[in-house]
Amino acid sequence: MTASPGLLSVATASPPHVLDQQAVAEASREQFGQRFRDFDRLFPVFRNAGIARRQSVKPLDWYREPRTWPERTAAYLEGAVDLFVAAAERALEAAALGPEDVDTIVTISSTGIATPSLEARAMRRMAFRADVSRIPVFGLGCAGGVTGLSIAARLAAATPGSVVLLVCVELCTLAVRLDEMTSANLVATALFGDGAAACVLSTGAPGLAAVDGAREHTWPETLGIMGWNVDDRGFGVVFDRSIPAFAATHLRAGMEAMLAGLDLTVDDVGRFVCHPGGAKVVEAIERALDLGQGALDTEREVLIDHGNMSAPTALFVLKRVLAKAPRGRLVLTALGPGFTASAVALSPVAAAA
Repeated sequence: MTASPGLLSVATASPPHVLDQQAVAEASREQFGQRFRDFDRLFPVFRNAGIARRQSVKPLDWYREPRTWPERTAAYLEGAVDLFVAAAERALEAAALGPEDVDTIVTISSTGIATPSLEARAMRRMAFRADVSRIPVFGLGCAGGVTGLSIAARLAAATPGSVVLLVCVELCTLAVRLDEMTSANLVATALFGDGAAACVLSTGAPGLAAVDGAREHTWPETLGIMGWNVDDRGFGVVFDRSIPAFAATHLRAGMEAMLAGLDLTVDDVGRFVCHPGGAKVVEAIERALDLGQGALDTEREVLIDHGNMSAPTALFVLKRVLAKAPRGRLVLTALGPGFTASAVALSPVAAAA
């Protein structure tokens, strides 16, 4: 990067419908209990996921009926645009800017198909300039918030003084399927929530933190660990049961390689800010990075309150961590389809105070 972009704001938005975890568990037993032979064996995932509640663009009863691909897409377009606008408006307000000040919009979303993309649809409700640059990104999954921040920071650095708006929107609940009797689908039912997060970046001011650099690490022959299968009903989740074990075994070396590219070591990091994919994943990250049990307390808090929202989740955690005025280097990180780890190094303003 030719200049050090400042993270001016981080904002989040959640849809209106709250899904109590116990209510979702009971509804899942009604739907799957008599049809899925492994249901009783897998049912504890609802209790062990570390989630108390999640938010959704649709009420619980909507998910009790089989949904077609057009129905899911319609729900995605309506809900995603609403969340995009809510998160973007909050981020811009926190940065004391308006939509007309934005030069580039980076949109991250992998849970629906929108062409025109979400930021174009949001332009009907937000006064973005006609010459704003639009960069929609699909396919990053859970790593999308971290990689999206990396992309936005590089764009801000490339044009000093410009304002870059990053918006991550994921409606993961729309991928829950009543026709798939698989462990991955049941785990998704126990984990997924909907949400959005937005950030504003520019080289013009330090803001909350300086973005010092970013790296990614992709492991070979790991395409089957996480992603989507696509059929005539829509997306079907791919979750390999080995994800926590993979993280515990391989994340350390991948993180060390990414940090080396930034001239850092694990010992230089004051706080890792992580995507909490699930309770077991959080524990695996703590072991892999020698953080100590319970170190990722904020990650667990976000998981309890919102579930796994995919891309925005790490930014939900970042917002809470920054609100505590942390000192020392932060490294925001997430694992996503690829199988890929993404990391962004941040120096909070509080660290220099």
